[in-house]
Amino acid sequence: MMSVQIDLPAPFSVGEVTVEEALERRRSIRSYASSALTLEEVSQLLWAAQGITGEDGERTAPSAGALYPLEIYLVAADASGLEPGVYRYLIEDHGLQLVSTGDVRRELTAAAWDQDWMSRAPAALVVAGVVERTAKKYGSRARRYVLMEVGGVTENVSLQAVAIGLATTFVGAFDDGAVAGLLGLKAGEEPFAILPVGRRRR
Repeated sequence: MMSVQIDLPAPFSVGEVTVEEALERRRSIRSYASSALTLEEVSQLLWAAQGITGEDGERTAPSAGALYPLEIYLVAADASGLEPGVYRYLIEDHGLQLVSTGDVRRELTAAAWDQDWMSRAPAALVVAGVVERTAKKYGSRARRYVLMEVGGVTENVSLQAVAIGLATTFVGAFDDGAVAGLLGLKAGEEPFAILPVGRRRR
């Protein structure tokens, strides 16, 4: 893994769109405009996924036993302030660590069984996780709990996207090994969801 680390702008906790409005507007969007995301938007989406919100390390999404098995990766192709590449979200630092350089949208699309619309999103968040972190306490029920957490994260990101004028949808159909290899996932990590994100094409 490369050592480049990028600090993200501080996320905000008070916005212009209510939770109720975001719920009402949320849709699964697969058509994106050709405009870049800002670094502030990237920051807010990552914070919504797994940002720290409490002095004891509490996060935006609940976790069984507060074991936090999830990791978030950013596939950036067109985001201001970021060179195209794969990044790992550094949760405690609210920053990004560069994993690899280059626009890998085509490769990610191929790994998702050629869902071509994905290649037009300027960025994508990938939710990965280590089931063993949860299994140490919950044994055979661990995978169930981890998947529940994935659902919480994807809904957080979906609602946050709406609240800041962006669009996304949940992708669960992909080749796990291909996505893991493309992102350079660490040993024990596996991908669970992909969230392409961008501005809705009108």
